[in-house]
Amino acid sequence: MAQRRALATVFALALTLSAACGTTSENSGQNPQPGAAGGDACAGPDGTYTIGMSQANVAEPYRERMDDDIRTAAAKVPQFTVEFADAQQDNAKQVADVENFLTKQIDLLIISPNEATPLTSVVAKAYNKGIPVIVLDRKVDGDAYTTWIGADNVEIGRTAGKYVAEQLLPNGGKVGELRGLAGSTPAKERGDGFREGIRGTNIDIVTSSDGDWLREKGQAQADAMFTANPDIEVVYAHNDPMAEGAYLAAKAAGKEKSLKFIGIDGLPIPSGGLKAVEQGRLSATLIYPTAGNEAVETAKQLLIDCEEVPREQTLTTELITIDNAATVYDEANS
Repeated sequence: MAQRRALATVFALALTLSAACGTTSENSGQNPQPGAAGGDACAGPDGTYTIGMSQANVAEPYRERMDDDIRTAAAKVPQFTVEFADAQQDNAKQVADVENFLTKQIDLLIISPNEATPLTSVVAKAYNKGIPVIVLDRKVDGDAYTTWIGADNVEIGRTAGKYVAEQLLPNGGKVGELRGLAGSTPAKERGDGFREGIRGTNIDIVTSSDGDWLREKGQAQADAMFTANPDIEVVYAHNDPMAEGAYLAAKAAGKEKSLKFIGIDGLPIPSGGLKAVEQGRLSATLIYPTAGNEAVETAKQLLIDCEEVPREQTLTTELITIDNAATVYDEANS
């Protein structure tokens, strides 16, 4: 591994790459950037590779599922060994986790950042060392990474807003918002998109609180929200666990039948959003792919196939209501 890294440095200084290396589409026709494609790290199908996966936390079911999807997909690639680190929603710990991976001289980094700005520098450090970096779900600042894989959170928020405006509150009304972690890009984008979706309607977001993506905090924030704003009719939560927490808070107050709840994630597991919609606790959710399978496939393209990959890979989403929840769940588990 160390010998391959040393050779990579020599090649980078000489600004020469083999024909198989390629560049990202964004850098096509320019001098290759460090970590821009898998060429320097790629030893082909005869190589063996250690991948470091830095997860923001595993307290969220979505992130636990992301790790499981990466683990399952990587098990099908005999050249891959994946090491996982849990940052526990702690930016400093996640920085240290990535630094530890660099000390171990990993061949590729996958990271789902806790927050964007605090993780930008260490991600750039890995990238500038010539290590391909795959950023999942949440973003970092700037463009010092190989590829980002995730869904369009603005569009997800916009779809949620339109659903509330057209189906839940067609005559207008009051919404309480449970946001994700303030410094994470999906929280801002899902909030911005929702506001676009309800623009021009008589819907008011009367309060917004940070639930940090967690069910327990979402429940506590919703409880306070209902006390301060008893006229709330819909809770828009930035993920399903917070939406379920809001439902529990409403149930404890005897208000669950008079309120509607919408979340995001739509995990196809018994405790996930698909079942919550099917069972009537949530009015809707939106599928938010974990990108675990796509991350491993991209790692294979970079390390084994020596192929270029796009700078961004946007995954599709889907609105889930009572009309399609059972079908989508069954298809996901077939």
